[in-house]
Amino acid sequence: MIVASFEKISRQCFLEDIRKVFPDIQDPDRIYDEIRLPRRATVGSAGYDFFTTVSIHLLPQQTILIPTGIRALIDPGYVLLLFPRSSLGFKYRFQLDNSVGVIDSDYAFAENEGHIFLRMTNDSLTGKILDIERNEAVAQGIFLPFGITSDDDATGIRHGGFGSTNRKE
Repeated sequence: MIVASFEKISRQCFLEDIRKVFPDIQDPDRIYDEIRLPRRATVGSAGYDFFTTVSIHLLPQQTILIPTGIRALIDPGYVLLLFPRSSLGFKYRFQLDNSVGVIDSDYAFAENEGHIFLRMTNDSLTGKILDIERNEAVAQGIFLPFGITSDDDATGIRHGGFGSTNRKE
């Protein structure tokens, strides 16, 4: 069953976002052109691999914010949950800083075009240094249905990006 699609955010939005995170980034236009949309690796995979737009070199306990350049257009009644790539979590304790990313169906229409960022930490307890080349898979997203309660009365409209659901304008 098809419940969503991925697309790039606009070039302008990506260039602004990546320069905020990496002010000295080289050739951000090329990076935008080479953004890989999330993909399943096999027909039996539940998760869509998310690829890093920058090379990563993290010492233990270091954190990185990765602008993916991706937004997800999700049908109402579904959510996209983001997890670290299994092998990286197992080998390095590489993890999302919010444990599990929750991308709601209305996030695609936020002021930031629904730009999905990944804040990840090398939480190695054994001193392992993590090196990942640009365009390698670092996280995976799974679409799941969700329910609401019989007395649900949500009427709010999303305006901002991450962490904005209850923020006043």
